Amino acid sequence: MTSSLPGNRDLPISQYDLSTYWGRVRHSADLSDPRTLFTSSTGLEHAKQLVTAYKQGKIQDMTPELWKAKKTIDSTLHPDTGQPVFLPFRMSCFVLSNLVVTAGMLTPGLGTAGTLGWQITNQSLNVGINFSNANKSTPLSTSTIIKSYLLAVSASCGVAVGLNSIVPRLKRLSPNAKMILGRLVPFAAVASAGVLNVFLMRGEEIRQGIDVYPVLTEEEKRKVEIGEFELKPLSKSRKAATIAVGETALSRVLNATPIMVLPPLILVRLQRTEWLKQRPRMTTPVNLGLILTTSIFALPLALAAFPQREAVSDKRLEAEFHGRGGKDGLLEFNRGI
Repeated sequence: MTSSLPGNRDLPISQYDLSTYWGRVRHSADLSDPRTLFTSSTGLEHAKQLVTAYKQGKIQDMTPELWKAKKTIDSTLHPDTGQPVFLPFRMSCFVLSNLVVTAGMLTPGLGTAGTLGWQITNQSLNVGINFSNANKSTPLSTSTIIKSYLLAVSASCGVAVGLNSIVPRLKRLSPNAKMILGRLVPFAAVASAGVLNVFLMRGEEIRQGIDVYPVLTEEEKRKVEIGEFELKPLSKSRKAATIAVGETALSRVLNATPIMVLPPLILVRLQRTEWLKQRPRMTTPVNLGLILTTSIFALPLALAAFPQREAVSDKRLEAEFHGRGGKDGLLEFNRGI
């Protein structure tokens, strides 16, 4: 993100009001805009030059071109490292990366092998996304990444296969009810494994803590801009990490819920219509269309549930932070996405 570029003058965090949910939705829609994936290396360098010029005082005011440059950088670079996030794991690629995997998991009549295969593929993608977008102030070792990956895959496969075996044994349910429950099995597996995946991949943050900063007053922000004051982390907080990881895990469930629930239920209803009965080959394209449409709207709504730059009272963290809050007694940290 722009904080990693040279210059003492900070850009506005967003052109939207991030204190409101709708403002965060619009901001998240920018971060997850797939059009930023087409930015060339030349375009990214141009965006960096524009933002750097502003941070160094060569450009005085935010312009539409500068907002576009900030959007490109925010959706491409990691806020802690300043390095580009691997393209398939960017939030701007989240919908496209998950489209094929989600469609595969929702395919009717998957056997055990198919279920296991798609769950492994899904968790592999989740590991990449969670690792690439995590708070980087606490690095993960290769052994921790591998162990977390294996545990997440094992959990998701266990839930999916277990539920798939239970549903046919529910004899009191009607065939239609069994079919609906069968379509919802992937959601249960994805939701539970998604939460576990986040906690496993970011567990080191909870064990070691993440960097916490005081929220600056307007006067302090001005001093930062002119180079009279340098913002440094107070220390690492495990409680802040728990908040960050917990909120990220919940946002994954909020994102998965409409994507994994609405399309299969709508498809069940559509399959009863004469139009789809006469065109069985259209079932897969219709399913993909439902997933894509739901995903496009669900992602920014889920990401906006919690601010990416989280501010909390210093009393919510460890005793060592009490009384060390900045403006209004608040401390902030990068939640990750």
